[in-house]
Amino acid sequence: MSNNTAHEEPELVQLLTPEGVFTEHPDYPLDIDPEDVRGLYRDLVLVRRVDTEAVALQRQGELGLWASLLGQEAAQIGSGRALRPDDMAFPSYREHGVAWCRGIEPRELLGMFRGVTNGGWDPREHGFHLYTIVIGSQALHATGYAMGVQRDGSVGEDGAAVIAYFGDGATSQGDTNEAFNFAAVNNAPVVFFCQNNQWAISEPLERQSRVPLYKRAAGFGFPGVRVDGNDVLACLAVTRAALNGAREGQGPTLIEAFTYRMGAHTTNDDPSRYRVSAELEEWERKDPILRLRAYLEKEGMADEAFFAGVEAESDQLGERVRHECRTMSDPDPLDIFNEVYAEPNVHIDRQRAEFADYLASFEDSGAEGGR
Repeated sequence: MSNNTAHEEPELVQLLTPEGVFTEHPDYPLDIDPEDVRGLYRDLVLVRRVDTEAVALQRQGELGLWASLLGQEAAQIGSGRALRPDDMAFPSYREHGVAWCRGIEPRELLGMFRGVTNGGWDPREHGFHLYTIVIGSQALHATGYAMGVQRDGSVGEDGAAVIAYFGDGATSQGDTNEAFNFAAVNNAPVVFFCQNNQWAISEPLERQSRVPLYKRAAGFGFPGVRVDGNDVLACLAVTRAALNGAREGQGPTLIEAFTYRMGAHTTNDDPSRYRVSAELEEWERKDPILRLRAYLEKEGMADEAFFAGVEAESDQLGERVRHECRTMSDPDPLDIFNEVYAEPNVHIDRQRAEFADYLASFEDSGAEGGR
């Protein structure tokens, strides 16, 4: 096999060029009105602001860590807005944009990275599972959930579908490939959404795969498609089609959103050590927010008042994020025992009581020392 194979870039689904020119795609029609397009632009801007503030807060010592989504906003907002209320999403740890689409408040994300929450949010309430740090394991969780949906009979045009998010590095994990196989042989209603941001921390894509990632699906017996991950309209159209196919009994689909991680892998990473600035500059010209703004302006869908209003809302959101992060209270130490099991459990009750006695012993020691 030629060493150039991994560098070949197959045709991808694109509705919006980097210059903001819209072109219809025969396989992925998109019926969307100007109000919804403006809503997507607002989503992109506000999610990027949350991300920017979170990075700054981590640098100021307010967060232990943050995984930035900079550059991947279109992939997340486009796919997130394709979901219906009854659908379930299984994220990794970078899907802040999908969380936004599912009604997760930024403070709930920040609380996790600040270390003041033992979980986060109710997955059932939002149709959005808790963040997963173990690389690729959420693909199995999503497949199992989808098989449960299938066995419950919650399928059909009005039924639920499932989506699993992961990065290009996760495609090298056994869990992800096992999920592909289980989903295929069970015809499970699940969409695998891979955000190929070109780098698995410091490992480039050519060290992960000798073929384009979306072609992995064919080996398991289901379709794969590569979409322009910086085109929010294409991500919306392709994900909507894949989810509808899953609902209608067509089984799984692998979507490879071809995008780029503009920032560091996390705030513990220094990307300048392993990638060149020219690569970053090339992708900056494909910025998903600038692309959609150009489209709105060309088509007369938005004026300067609209853009100024979104910027003002962004500033207000940034101030709120900073305030809410810095004023978060620490959890009660005994909260760690809550919701470990769905029903009361004698072993957990005993451990809670023992830990409560242990904590109380410090108070007693302090009182004795005072005497």
